Amino acid sequence: MTAFDSSPTTLNVWRALLALAVVFVLLATTGWTAVRHQRGPVDARATALAAWERARIGDRALPDPESSPGVLAGFFSSLGGRKAASLADRHPLVVGNLNGAPVTLRYRANRIALDQARQEEKRRMRDGRLSAEGRHEAGRRMHRYESLLRPGRQVLAFDPSGKGRVAEVLGDLDRARRISVIVPGVDTNLLTFERSKRKYSAPVGMAQSLWAAERAAAPSVRTAVIAWADYTSPAGVGLDASTGRLAANGANRLVALTGALPGRAEVALFCHSYGSVVCGVAARELPGRVRDMAVAGSPGMRAETAAQLGTDARVWAMRDSDDWIEDVPYLEVGGLGHGADPVTPDFGARVLSAAGAAGHTGYFEPGTESLSNFAEIGVGSYRTVSCADGNSACHSGIYGAEVI
Repeated sequence: MTAFDSSPTTLNVWRALLALAVVFVLLATTGWTAVRHQRGPVDARATALAAWERARIGDRALPDPESSPGVLAGFFSSLGGRKAASLADRHPLVVGNLNGAPVTLRYRANRIALDQARQEEKRRMRDGRLSAEGRHEAGRRMHRYESLLRPGRQVLAFDPSGKGRVAEVLGDLDRARRISVIVPGVDTNLLTFERSKRKYSAPVGMAQSLWAAERAAAPSVRTAVIAWADYTSPAGVGLDASTGRLAANGANRLVALTGALPGRAEVALFCHSYGSVVCGVAARELPGRVRDMAVAGSPGMRAETAAQLGTDARVWAMRDSDDWIEDVPYLEVGGLGHGADPVTPDFGARVLSAAGAAGHTGYFEPGTESLSNFAEIGVGSYRTVSCADGNSACHSGIYGAEVI
């Protein structure tokens, strides 16, 4: 039998792993339960892509959907409005998700795709081959699609496959001077994209609250806010939430989004909970127009310091005093955990006040200092943010970067 290594280093590793296991079990049994059994048409996207690959417009083949935003933008520019619209009508589930396609064309395509998905779920609601639970879920999805189809909504991305992905724009993305992107955390999917109860804990409510606060903070600054649920997030607090596997894929998608945004607007990312892991993994590859990255209720960013993120963006962090995330072990051992606590001095982020947030999901609640701080960052009014503990350390050396 091999003797157990009782060196201090080994003991510390085992203590860390035990701490991680205990905390995640506690969290999973105290209200953070996984959202399961939310399955949509698994082959919708694959079917759409196969049809796109076979199609042509005139004598031209259609571009690879994975082409760079510049290539795709050039392709649509060469078509003219009528032919581009015809492609959106024929291949809505592809065109609606192409980074580089004109945003108004994507809105058009996604309305068509949403209506098609709504009709499919309406059919599934009457399908006797489905269980009662399956028909109920079809009804929930149909109602979500009906909500997203309401006049004035601008859906930038939509995929009904699996648990579903979606992104929505508030404001005029083409003319915006500042763009804010909300990157949410665990249990984000089509059915949790918006809520009537606890409205501001869901991506749509977060975006609505932030956009209103930005317009109040700087009425003369044209802003747009994106509620971005266009990645596969962990279901509940479990193994996926404690590793970076899903964050890596989400980071790739976030880099693609920010690299394809129209115009020259500066971009701020607002990353909540596991969303901050996504932002941390993406940081090194983000385009230079991403000038600010603010994390709230973060379990870590898979880095030991802000400098290790490898970004020129200003890194901000906040955590409410009642946020349970404080009890998560801030370390990374064997792929488990997400590294250092972003609100500690050693990490090197600009630490903001989160007064009034009242827990892990309250950072976008109207009337909170957390929301006010997000809005000031979103419009580039850095001298008016409130630092943690009432000091002015988070203002250091940034006044020349102000937009307003």
